[in-house]
Amino acid sequence: MAATLVKATRISSCIQTALRGTLPRLAVAASLHNTVYMNHIDRCPSACKVLKPQIPSLPISRTYAQKVPLSIATVRERVLLVLRLYDKINAEKLTETSHFMNDLGLDSLDHVEVIMAMEDEFGFEIPDVDSERLMTPKDIIVYICDKEDVFE
Repeated sequence: MAATLVKATRISSCIQTALRGTLPRLAVAASLHNTVYMNHIDRCPSACKVLKPQIPSLPISRTYAQKVPLSIATVRERVLLVLRLYDKINAEKLTETSHFMNDLGLDSLDHVEVIMAMEDEFGFEIPDVDSERLMTPKDIIVYICDKEDVFE
């Protein structure tokens, strides 16, 4: 079979050599595989069970990339987590009422980085006019709750 395939098509000698060596090996491998599979079915009839397709359980309502609903507690936890992970803030001094510049020793560039981290965490942009008055974690929590319509 390999010889007729090689003679029927005009291809380079390098490919002819590869086909002459490979095609018979592939045919032998396929017949061995089929023989082993059929012998396994003869010895073990339970291996030939017909499997019914499983229907995955889907939620009844679709969300279409809807945001996870927020509460004031989750906003507070996420804001404080982002601030604790910021390397220039001492986590022991961090409270909801601590001032970024007076109590935590941040400068204006650090304040901008904190605001950018909050934008990344909550997925919306905080305008510069609003970011200038967000000087404590409590201010950020209240701002985000107002922006995302979070009420308790």
